[in-house]
Amino acid sequence: MRARPPLETTEGQSHPSRWISLSRACNLLGVNESTLRRWADAGHVRSFRTPGGHRRFAEDDLRALMAGQGRPGPASYGSLGHLALMRIRRRLQRGKKQQAHWYTGVPEGDRERLRSLGQRLVSLVSEYLSRGSRRSRLMEEARQIGHQYGREFADKRLPVRDAVEAFIFFRKGLDDAAIELAHRGSLSAEEAVEVWELMAGLADQILLAMADAYEEVRQPQVAPAG
Repeated sequence: MRARPPLETTEGQSHPSRWISLSRACNLLGVNESTLRRWADAGHVRSFRTPGGHRRFAEDDLRALMAGQGRPGPASYGSLGHLALMRIRRRLQRGKKQQAHWYTGVPEGDRERLRSLGQRLVSLVSEYLSRGSRRSRLMEEARQIGHQYGREFADKRLPVRDAVEAFIFFRKGLDDAAIELAHRGSLSAEEAVEVWELMAGLADQILLAMADAYEEVRQPQVAPAG
């Protein structure tokens, strides 16, 4: 005899259309098991236990999280972008007299375009961490932005070192924001490692895309055979 799930609904809330296993729920969201258990314990995802002790999760709640309609608790990654932007701006203002070549070497008019790209990239990182089902598309968009950054630097004949220095500056802002977010949300060690690995993988692809842009610009033009 199968256990009936508890009627854990509030006023105006419908019963889940389907209950799915822990492994399937994790695959759907792109998170590890401890993260999903924590969200369920906090009440962000409805769940129940079978007589055998296995958890089942409300698919409707999971899809609401994927669509950005739910709140995965205090460790939500949505605030990472805001924290990172604040840290990056603060570091630029604080070090104005000793700004790096990558910043001073870019004309003021072009800096605004780079800022817009940077803001989108930071926002994209937040989405990438929280939306497992869309990570492949977000990864591709991150590569495109990295490629645009590389073209901006290469077209102005700035050295590769300047491009790498700009990337490190951006990466440091994200790292610091992620550390602060982990402390605020009381992430477990496993969850913190997961965040770090996801960010590192995305950052690696951005850096490679910047390098590809340099290669494309600097490849010698081959004269057509006469």
